[in-house]
Amino acid sequence: MNNRVTMADVAASAGVSTMSVSYTYNQPSRVSAATRGRVHAAAATLGYAGPNRTARSLRSGRHNSIGVVLGEKLTYAFEDPQARRFLSGIAETCLDADTALMMLPNLHRDNDIARIRDAQVDGYVVWTTEIGDPLLDVLVDTGRPTCVQGGPRHPGLNWIAIDDRAAADAVATAASSGRSHPAIVALRPDTRRESTIVRGADASDISMPVTRARLEGYRDACVRLGIDWSTVPTLFTTNNARAEGNRAARVLLQDNMIDTLLVMSDELAFGVLDAVAASGIDVPTRLAVSGWDDSPAAAAAGLTTVAQSLFDQGRSAARWVLGLSDVVDDAIWSVEERISTGRANGPQTSTDVI
Repeated sequence: MNNRVTMADVAASAGVSTMSVSYTYNQPSRVSAATRGRVHAAAATLGYAGPNRTARSLRSGRHNSIGVVLGEKLTYAFEDPQARRFLSGIAETCLDADTALMMLPNLHRDNDIARIRDAQVDGYVVWTTEIGDPLLDVLVDTGRPTCVQGGPRHPGLNWIAIDDRAAADAVATAASSGRSHPAIVALRPDTRRESTIVRGADASDISMPVTRARLEGYRDACVRLGIDWSTVPTLFTTNNARAEGNRAARVLLQDNMIDTLLVMSDELAFGVLDAVAASGIDVPTRLAVSGWDDSPAAAAAGLTTVAQSLFDQGRSAARWVLGLSDVVDDAIWSVEERISTGRANGPQTSTDVI
């Protein structure tokens, strides 16, 4: 015997049409407050929980859910400040569209790919991944709209990113002016997560598009400033964490000639500043440090940093995936140059350099 309460049962109990019950739950503005009240009262009496969303999604072909693919452990989404901003932008769009958000890790395991492919979502936003990641072809094959933040560009998928190469050139030029011995603290070059130091690093060997583009921009600036790129050390980190930035600075600053550290994230740069403060090196007189993302803490730290809105990138990507926009909005960046008075937390002035 099937005792499941149906929409028709609620309609009969409330003395309204089945369509009125449907509108009460799915388009409440189309029925009067009095009708909604009767429907909800009857539903409460009968124990009706609402329309069967699974059946409705099968009929409409929509799930009212968006998948966010992270090339990191899920904890990264809560620990990393930039990831939180990006996800907050997606979440705001989901809130506006009454859409759920599903987190999907992509650690390049077979079950990850199957889980992402089979997820009951209407489309995907991908946090940057490697060039040639097999998941990208899988996402194309699903036929669902997909937007990749930071790249790589891939046929059949949309993408959103700033011009990382131009931004890196600009911030390196600002930080290295009048200096001749830079070093780079780079985001990991691939999913192997091995920490290495390379002099004159070849960007074409790097599979992570954001790291590749930023390294190219740093090289452009060094060449234009007359700095021999083959002498410039790059330390590739294993993760984007403050402790990793601290470790990188302690390794690189064993070379007393280094007068500039170009760092690919503010979080890493804060770790660099921790190490520098512990060693008693004066910033910015003895050592210039640049970051990336213009996080709120960057101003207090006196960083020269690249300003980009990951919140806006997340929001724009999600809007496009959900069909709320025909195009992905341009991602804007600038260089925020803050000139410290010499005290780590002293007053600063701020100037925009575009």
